[in-house]
Amino acid sequence: MSKKIGSIILFIFALGVAVTGYRYISYRMQNAVSDAAFIKSDELPILSFKVGGKVVKMTKEENSAVKKGELLAIIDDSDFQTTKSKLIYQKDALKKNIEAMKLKKDRLFLTLKLQSSISQTDISALRAKKEALQYRIKATQAKLSKLQKDSIRYANMLSNNLIAKSTYENIDTQTKATKDNISAMQKELKAVNESISKAKLAHKLSFVNQKQIEELDKSIQSLQDKSKSLQKAIDALKLKISYTKLYSPIDGIVAKKFFDAPKVVSKGSPVYAIANPNKLYCEVLLSEKKLKGVKVGNRVTISVDAIEDKKYRGVVKSISPVSASTFSLVPRDIASGEFTKLDQRFKIRIKMDDTENLRSGMGATVAISRRARDNGH
Repeated sequence: MSKKIGSIILFIFALGVAVTGYRYISYRMQNAVSDAAFIKSDELPILSFKVGGKVVKMTKEENSAVKKGELLAIIDDSDFQTTKSKLIYQKDALKKNIEAMKLKKDRLFLTLKLQSSISQTDISALRAKKEALQYRIKATQAKLSKLQKDSIRYANMLSNNLIAKSTYENIDTQTKATKDNISAMQKELKAVNESISKAKLAHKLSFVNQKQIEELDKSIQSLQDKSKSLQKAIDALKLKISYTKLYSPIDGIVAKKFFDAPKVVSKGSPVYAIANPNKLYCEVLLSEKKLKGVKVGNRVTISVDAIEDKKYRGVVKSISPVSASTFSLVPRDIASGEFTKLDQRFKIRIKMDDTENLRSGMGATVAISRRARDNGH
Protein backbone atom coordinates (compact mmCIF):
# COMPACT_ATOMS: atom_id res chain seq x y z
CA MET A 1 0.00 0.00 0.00
CA SER A 2 2.82 2.40 0.90
CA LYS A 3 4.50 1.64 -2.42
CA LYS A 4 1.31 2.53 -4.26
CA ILE A 5 1.02 5.84 -2.40
CA GLY A 6 4.66 6.61 -3.08
CA SER A 7 4.14 5.89 -6.76
CA ILE A 8 1.15 8.24 -6.83
CA ILE A 9 3.11 11.01 -5.10
CA LEU A 10 6.01 10.52 -7.49
CA PHE A 11 3.64 10.65 -10.44
CA ILE A 12 2.00 13.81 -9.17
CA PHE A 13 5.41 15.40 -8.61
CA ALA A 14 6.58 14.40 -12.07
CA LEU A 15 3.36 15.76 -13.56
CA GLY A 16 3.83 19.02 -11.68
CA VAL A 17 7.37 19.32 -12.93
CA ALA A 18 6.24 18.55 -16.46
CA VAL A 19 3.42 21.12 -16.34
CA THR A 20 5.72 23.75 -14.85
CA GLY A 21 8.35 23.00 -17.47
CA TYR A 22 5.75 23.16 -20.20
CA ARG A 23 4.44 26.48 -18.96
CA TYR A 24 7.97 27.84 -18.62
CA ILE A 25 8.95 26.76 -22.13
CA SER A 26 5.62 27.89 -23.56
CA TYR A 27 5.94 31.28 -21.83
CA ARG A 28 9.49 31.70 -23.11
CA MET A 29 8.40 30.80 -26.64
CA GLN A 30 5.49 33.23 -26.58
CA ASN A 31 7.50 36.03 -24.89
CA ALA A 32 10.98 37.40 -25.18
CA VAL A 33 12.08 37.55 -21.56
CA SER A 34 15.03 39.54 -20.23
CA ASP A 35 16.15 40.71 -16.83
CA ALA A 36 18.61 43.21 -18.36
CA ALA A 37 16.05 45.98 -18.09
CA PHE A 38 16.11 49.32 -16.28
CA ILE A 39 13.73 52.17 -15.60
CA LYS A 40 15.11 55.37 -17.12
CA SER A 41 14.04 58.98 -17.41
CA ASP A 42 13.71 61.12 -20.52
CA GLU A 43 14.20 64.19 -18.37
CA LEU A 44 17.13 64.10 -15.97
CA PRO A 45 18.86 67.44 -16.54
CA ILE A 46 22.07 68.18 -14.69
CA LEU A 47 21.96 71.90 -13.95
CA SER A 48 24.97 74.21 -13.85
CA PHE A 49 25.73 77.93 -13.89
CA LYS A 50 26.74 79.63 -17.13
CA VAL A 51 29.17 81.79 -15.16
CA GLY A 52 31.67 81.00 -12.44
CA GLY A 53 31.67 82.47 -8.95
CA LYS A 54 30.86 81.92 -5.32
CA VAL A 55 27.58 80.11 -4.72
CA VAL A 56 26.10 81.83 -1.67
CA LYS A 57 22.69 80.19 -1.49
CA MET A 58 21.08 76.85 -2.38
CA THR A 59 17.35 76.48 -1.79
CA LYS A 60 16.71 72.74 -2.20
CA GLU A 61 17.89 69.50 -0.68
CA GLU A 62 17.96 66.06 -2.31
CA ASN A 63 14.55 64.41 -2.83
CA SER A 64 12.80 67.80 -2.62
CA ALA A 65 10.02 68.57 -5.06
CA VAL A 66 10.63 71.54 -7.37
CA LYS A 67 8.46 73.52 -9.74
CA LYS A 68 9.44 74.74 -13.18
CA GLY A 69 11.01 78.21 -12.85
CA GLU A 70 11.70 77.82 -9.11
CA LEU A 71 14.94 79.41 -7.83
CA LEU A 72 17.49 76.76 -6.86
CA ALA A 73 20.82 78.52 -6.28
CA ILE A 74 22.46 81.97 -6.34
CA ILE A 75 26.00 83.14 -7.18
CA ASP A 76 27.31 86.34 -5.58
CA ASP A 77 26.96 88.97 -8.33
CA SER A 78 28.57 91.94 -6.52
CA ASP A 79 31.63 92.03 -8.86
CA PHE A 80 29.40 92.00 -11.92
CA GLN A 81 27.20 94.74 -10.43
CA THR A 82 30.22 96.92 -9.65
CA THR A 83 31.60 96.57 -13.17
CA LYS A 84 28.17 97.28 -14.63
CA SER A 85 27.85 100.46 -12.54
CA LYS A 86 31.25 101.68 -13.79
CA LEU A 87 30.29 101.06 -17.41
CA ILE A 88 26.94 102.81 -16.96
CA TYR A 89 28.78 105.83 -15.45
CA GLN A 90 31.16 105.92 -18.44
CA LYS A 91 28.24 105.65 -20.86
CA ASP A 92 26.39 108.51 -19.11
CA ALA A 93 29.54 110.67 -19.28
CA LEU A 94 29.84 109.93 -23.00
CA LYS A 95 26.18 110.81 -23.48
CA LYS A 96 26.71 114.24 -21.88
CA ASN A 97 29.83 114.79 -23.99
CA ILE A 98 27.92 113.87 -27.15
CA GLU A 99 25.07 116.24 -26.23
CA ALA A 100 27.58 119.09 -25.65
CA MET A 101 29.23 118.44 -29.03
CA LYS A 102 25.87 118.35 -30.77
CA LEU A 103 24.95 121.69 -29.18
CA LYS A 104 28.26 123.18 -30.29
CA LYS A 105 27.70 121.81 -33.78
CA ASP A 106 24.20 123.33 -33.95
CA ARG A 107 25.55 126.71 -32.88
CA LEU A 108 28.34 126.58 -35.43
CA PHE A 109 25.84 125.59 -38.09
CA LEU A 110 23.63 128.59 -37.28
CA THR A 111 26.69 130.89 -37.24
CA LEU A 112 27.84 129.47 -40.57
CA LYS A 113 24.42 129.93 -42.08
CA LEU A 114 24.19 133.52 -40.81
CA GLN A 115 27.74 134.44 -41.88
CA SER A 116 27.24 132.95 -45.30
CA SER A 117 23.94 134.73 -45.75
CA ILE A 118 25.35 138.09 -44.61
CA SER A 119 28.49 137.81 -46.75
CA GLN A 120 26.52 136.84 -49.84
CA THR A 121 24.09 139.73 -49.26
CA ASP A 122 27.00 142.15 -48.78
CA ILE A 123 28.72 140.93 -51.93
CA SER A 124 25.54 141.34 -53.98
CA ALA A 125 24.90 144.86 -52.59
CA LEU A 126 28.52 145.96 -53.13
CA ARG A 127 28.54 144.62 -56.68
CA ALA A 128 25.37 146.59 -57.42
CA LYS A 129 26.97 149.73 -55.90
CA LYS A 130 30.11 149.11 -57.94
CA GLU A 131 28.13 148.87 -61.16
CA ALA A 132 26.29 152.11 -60.30
CA LEU A 133 29.55 153.93 -59.54
CA GLN A 134 31.15 152.67 -62.74
CA TYR A 135 28.14 153.96 -64.68
CA ARG A 136 28.26 157.36 -62.91
CA ILE A 137 32.03 157.66 -63.47
CA LYS A 138 31.58 156.89 -67.15
CA ALA A 139 28.79 159.45 -67.47
CA THR A 140 30.75 162.08 -65.53
CA GLN A 141 33.85 161.43 -67.68
CA ALA A 142 31.75 162.07 -70.77
CA LYS A 143 30.52 165.30 -69.20
CA LEU A 144 34.13 166.28 -68.36
CA SER A 145 35.20 165.66 -71.93
CA LYS A 146 32.52 168.08 -73.17
CA LEU A 147 33.42 170.65 -70.51
CA GLN A 148 37.10 170.44 -71.45
CA LYS A 149 36.24 171.12 -75.11
CA ASP A 150 34.00 174.00 -74.09
CA SER A 151 36.76 175.39 -71.88
CA ILE A 152 39.23 175.46 -74.83
CA ARG A 153 36.63 177.04 -77.10
CA TYR A 154 35.67 179.65 -74.47
CA ALA A 155 39.35 180.46 -73.84
CA ASN A 156 39.79 181.29 -77.55
CA MET A 157 36.64 183.38 -77.52
CA LEU A 158 37.85 185.25 -74.43
CA SER A 159 41.18 186.07 -76.10
CA ASN A 160 39.25 187.57 -78.98
CA ASN A 161 37.02 189.50 -76.55
CA LEU A 162 33.96 187.68 -77.81
CA ILE A 163 32.70 186.63 -74.33
CA ALA A 164 32.86 187.99 -70.87
CA LYS A 165 35.58 186.73 -68.54
CA SER A 166 32.93 185.53 -66.08
CA THR A 167 31.50 183.19 -68.66
CA TYR A 168 34.88 181.54 -69.16
CA GLU A 169 35.50 181.30 -65.41
CA ASN A 170 32.12 179.55 -64.94
CA ILE A 171 33.04 176.88 -67.50
CA ASP A 172 36.50 176.43 -65.93
CA THR A 173 34.97 176.04 -62.46
CA GLN A 174 32.56 173.36 -63.73
CA THR A 175 35.46 171.51 -65.35
CA LYS A 176 37.51 171.45 -62.15
CA ALA A 177 34.46 170.39 -60.09
CA THR A 178 33.72 167.57 -62.50
CA LYS A 179 37.34 166.37 -62.27
CA ASP A 180 37.13 166.41 -58.48
CA ASN A 181 33.82 164.54 -58.63
CA ILE A 182 35.34 161.84 -60.84
CA SER A 183 38.33 161.52 -58.51
CA ALA A 184 36.00 161.12 -55.49
CA MET A 185 33.92 158.47 -57.28
CA GLN A 186 37.07 156.61 -58.26
CA LYS A 187 38.19 156.59 -54.63
CA GLU A 188 34.73 155.38 -53.62
CA LEU A 189 34.94 152.64 -56.30
CA LYS A 190 38.28 151.55 -54.89
CA ALA A 191 36.74 151.36 -51.42
CA VAL A 192 33.84 149.33 -52.80
CA ASN A 193 36.28 146.89 -54.45
CA GLU A 194 38.10 146.52 -51.15
CA SER A 195 34.79 145.89 -49.39
CA ILE A 196 33.92 143.25 -51.97
CA SER A 197 37.26 141.54 -51.33
CA LYS A 198 36.62 141.61 -47.58
CA ALA A 199 33.11 140.21 -48.07
CA LYS A 200 34.50 137.40 -50.23
CA LEU A 201 37.12 136.68 -47.56
CA ALA A 202 34.39 136.57 -44.91
CA HIS A 203 32.47 134.15 -47.11
CA LYS A 204 35.54 131.95 -47.40
CA LEU A 205 36.16 132.12 -43.66
CA SER A 206 32.62 130.87 -43.07
CA PHE A 207 33.71 127.55 -44.58
CA VAL A 208 36.26 127.18 -41.79
CA ASN A 209 33.25 126.68 -39.54
CA GLN A 210 32.02 124.07 -42.00
CA LYS A 211 35.25 122.11 -41.49
CA GLN A 212 34.83 122.45 -37.74
CA ILE A 213 31.32 121.04 -38.11
CA GLU A 214 32.70 118.10 -40.11
CA GLU A 215 35.33 117.46 -37.41
CA LEU A 216 32.62 117.59 -34.75
CA ASP A 217 30.56 115.10 -36.76
CA LYS A 218 33.51 112.71 -36.79
CA SER A 219 34.08 113.16 -33.05
CA ILE A 220 30.38 112.64 -32.31
CA GLN A 221 30.35 109.48 -34.43
CA SER A 222 33.45 108.17 -32.64
CA LEU A 223 31.84 108.80 -29.23
CA GLN A 224 28.59 107.19 -30.38
CA ASP A 225 30.56 104.08 -31.46
CA LYS A 226 32.20 103.98 -28.02
CA SER A 227 28.76 104.35 -26.44
CA LYS A 228 27.45 101.42 -28.46
CA SER A 229 30.45 99.30 -27.39
CA LEU A 230 29.80 100.22 -23.77
CA GLN A 231 26.12 99.31 -24.16
CA LYS A 232 27.09 95.92 -25.55
CA ALA A 233 29.38 95.38 -22.57
CA ILE A 234 26.57 96.45 -20.21
CA ASP A 235 24.12 94.08 -21.92
CA ALA A 236 26.67 91.25 -21.64
CA LEU A 237 27.05 91.97 -17.92
CA LYS A 238 23.29 92.06 -17.45
CA LEU A 239 23.14 88.64 -19.09
CA LYS A 240 25.91 87.36 -16.81
CA ILE A 241 24.07 88.76 -13.79
CA SER A 242 20.95 86.89 -14.90
CA TYR A 243 23.09 83.74 -15.08
CA THR A 244 23.97 84.09 -11.38
CA LYS A 245 20.54 82.70 -10.52
CA LEU A 246 19.81 79.04 -11.27
CA TYR A 247 16.20 78.04 -11.94
CA SER A 248 14.57 74.63 -12.42
CA PRO A 249 13.72 73.99 -16.09
CA ILE A 250 11.07 71.39 -15.22
CA ASP A 251 8.68 70.18 -12.57
CA GLY A 252 10.39 67.31 -10.76
CA ILE A 253 12.40 66.08 -7.81
CA VAL A 254 15.98 66.88 -6.81
CA ALA A 255 17.82 63.68 -7.67
CA LYS A 256 21.25 64.96 -6.58
CA LYS A 257 22.72 68.00 -4.90
CA PHE A 258 26.40 68.08 -5.84
CA PHE A 259 27.67 70.35 -3.04
CA ASP A 260 26.65 72.67 -0.23
CA ALA A 261 26.95 76.47 -0.21
CA PRO A 262 29.06 78.49 0.14
CA LYS A 263 31.38 77.18 -2.56
CA VAL A 264 33.32 78.68 -5.46
CA VAL A 265 32.43 76.94 -8.71
CA SER A 266 33.53 77.30 -12.30
CA LYS A 267 31.28 77.73 -15.28
CA GLY A 268 29.55 74.46 -16.16
CA SER A 269 30.17 72.72 -12.83
CA PRO A 270 27.17 70.51 -11.89
CA VAL A 271 24.96 71.92 -9.14
CA TYR A 272 21.71 69.94 -9.15
CA ALA A 273 20.26 66.97 -11.04
CA ILE A 274 16.48 67.12 -11.43
CA ALA A 275 14.41 64.04 -12.28
CA ASN A 276 10.97 64.16 -13.86
CA PRO A 277 8.98 61.18 -12.46
CA ASN A 278 6.39 61.60 -15.19
CA LYS A 279 8.84 61.01 -18.04
CA LEU A 280 9.96 57.45 -17.23
CA TYR A 281 10.40 54.60 -19.67
CA CYS A 282 11.88 51.11 -19.62
CA GLU A 283 15.01 50.22 -21.56
CA VAL A 284 15.80 46.56 -22.30
CA LEU A 285 19.04 45.04 -23.55
CA LEU A 286 17.62 42.07 -25.45
CA SER A 287 19.75 39.21 -26.76
CA GLU A 288 19.77 38.85 -30.53
CA LYS A 289 18.68 35.23 -30.01
CA LYS A 290 15.42 36.50 -28.47
CA LEU A 291 14.59 39.11 -31.11
CA LYS A 292 12.42 36.79 -33.18
CA GLY A 293 8.86 38.12 -33.31
CA VAL A 294 9.68 41.28 -31.31
CA LYS A 295 8.21 44.25 -33.13
CA VAL A 296 7.23 47.82 -32.44
CA GLY A 297 3.76 47.83 -30.95
CA ASN A 298 4.02 44.47 -29.14
CA ARG A 299 2.72 44.46 -25.57
CA VAL A 300 5.12 44.13 -22.64
CA THR A 301 4.78 42.96 -19.03
CA ILE A 302 7.27 44.50 -16.62
CA SER A 303 8.25 43.27 -13.16
CA VAL A 304 10.22 45.79 -11.15
CA ASP A 305 12.61 44.30 -8.60
CA ALA A 306 11.79 46.86 -5.94
CA ILE A 307 8.00 46.50 -6.27
CA GLU A 308 7.06 42.86 -5.89
CA ASP A 309 3.29 43.13 -5.71
CA LYS A 310 2.66 44.93 -8.99
CA LYS A 311 2.98 44.16 -12.70
CA TYR A 312 3.46 47.12 -15.04
CA ARG A 313 2.31 47.14 -18.63
CA GLY A 314 3.77 48.78 -21.67
CA VAL A 315 4.35 48.63 -25.40
CA VAL A 316 7.47 48.37 -27.56
CA LYS A 317 8.15 51.92 -28.77
CA SER A 318 11.35 51.39 -30.72
CA ILE A 319 14.11 48.86 -31.45
CA SER A 320 17.70 50.02 -31.95
CA PRO A 321 18.95 49.43 -35.52
CA VAL A 322 22.43 48.50 -34.24
CA SER A 323 23.74 46.44 -31.35
CA ALA A 324 24.77 48.06 -28.07
CA SER A 325 28.42 47.12 -28.71
CA THR A 326 28.54 49.08 -31.98
CA PHE A 327 29.54 52.24 -30.17
CA SER A 328 31.87 50.55 -27.71
CA LEU A 329 35.06 52.49 -26.93
CA VAL A 330 37.05 49.30 -27.59
CA PRO A 331 35.56 47.71 -30.76
CA ARG A 332 36.35 44.10 -31.55
CA ASP A 333 39.27 43.53 -33.92
CA ILE A 334 38.68 40.57 -36.23
CA ALA A 335 41.43 41.42 -38.73
CA SER A 336 43.83 38.95 -37.14
CA GLY A 337 41.45 36.05 -37.77
CA GLU A 338 41.01 35.34 -34.08
CA PHE A 339 37.30 35.72 -33.47
CA THR A 340 34.96 34.54 -30.76
CA LYS A 341 31.31 34.93 -31.52
CA LEU A 342 29.49 36.84 -28.82
CA ASP A 343 25.80 37.18 -28.16
CA GLN A 344 24.90 40.73 -29.17
CA ARG A 345 22.28 42.79 -27.39
CA PHE A 346 19.94 45.40 -28.80
CA LYS A 347 18.36 48.29 -26.96
CA ILE A 348 14.56 48.23 -26.90
CA ARG A 349 12.59 51.20 -25.61
CA ILE A 350 9.28 50.46 -23.88
CA LYS A 351 6.60 53.07 -23.32
CA MET A 352 4.91 52.36 -19.99
CA ASP A 353 1.18 52.67 -19.32
CA ASP A 354 1.80 53.53 -15.67
CA THR A 355 4.84 54.82 -13.77
CA GLU A 356 3.43 55.02 -10.25
CA ASN A 357 6.05 54.50 -7.49
CA LEU A 358 8.81 53.99 -10.05
CA ARG A 359 12.22 55.67 -9.87
CA SER A 360 14.84 56.16 -12.52
CA GLY A 361 17.55 53.49 -12.26
CA MET A 362 15.37 50.66 -10.89
CA GLY A 363 16.08 47.17 -12.26
CA ALA A 364 13.33 45.16 -13.92
CA THR A 365 12.46 41.97 -15.76
CA VAL A 366 10.41 42.25 -18.94
CA ALA A 367 8.41 39.84 -21.03
CA ILE A 368 7.78 41.08 -24.57
CA SER A 369 4.92 39.33 -26.31
CA ARG A 370 5.95 37.93 -29.69
CA ARG A 371 2.40 38.31 -30.94
CA ALA A 372 1.31 41.51 -32.66
CA ARG A 373 -0.40 43.98 -30.33
CA ASP A 374 -4.12 43.43 -29.89
CA ASN A 375 -6.66 46.05 -28.83
CA GLY A 376 -7.63 44.07 -25.79
CA HIS A 377 -3.98 43.94 -24.62
